[in-house]
Amino acid sequence: MSLPKKTRVAILVSGRGSNMVSVIEAAKAPDYPAEIVLVLSNRPDAGGLARAAAAGIPAKAIDHKQFATRESFDAALEAALREAGIELVCLAGFMRIFSAGFVEAWAGRMINIHPSLLPLFRGTHTHEQALEAGVRLHGCTVHYVVPELDAGPIIAQAAVPVLPGDDADSLADRVIVQEHRLYPKALALVASGQAPLKDGRVVFAAGQGAKGALHSL
Repeated sequence: MSLPKKTRVAILVSGRGSNMVSVIEAAKAPDYPAEIVLVLSNRPDAGGLARAAAAGIPAKAIDHKQFATRESFDAALEAALREAGIELVCLAGFMRIFSAGFVEAWAGRMINIHPSLLPLFRGTHTHEQALEAGVRLHGCTVHYVVPELDAGPIIAQAAVPVLPGDDADSLADRVIVQEHRLYPKALALVASGQAPLKDGRVVFAAGQGAKGALHSL
């Protein structure tokens, strides 16, 4: 019996790509529903490019500094994605804001992982924001990408406790462990069609229940 066709996925990174590596490792399983076929970065010096190449995955830099406008850079990304036959895009520490047109073109087919329990603490410095706010739980969120930053429909979240004496680094260390567990699971849900975006909301397949939310402590 042959396995179902795998969804062709590109991962976009700007840095070392630790979440990218966790997804690549998960995708090695024969029954994983996604195949990582391309890694792109807006930074030629991004460590994630070398890590992807070492895993045998085509990796390419499209330097945003070489483009006069956000739209022209996005057009170059679009061309690379289409050339590779990409069906789903995963952002893994990709530190660029897309044009609305690019986001709309990939609506329901582009996901991101963010280091907070959205809708709390959008943007950057999320761990500092959590400590400043005095929350007892922090974590990470996988969501669909929409034009508004960090505001897309939520696919999955994982929570960690905020402990007495935590600083931003210790909290980040605890969250990243959950990120590496959560992103491959959330991608599998999306790639297998079990968490599609419909009318601005994530609709989990029958029987997903709490499994779809993927909460963890």
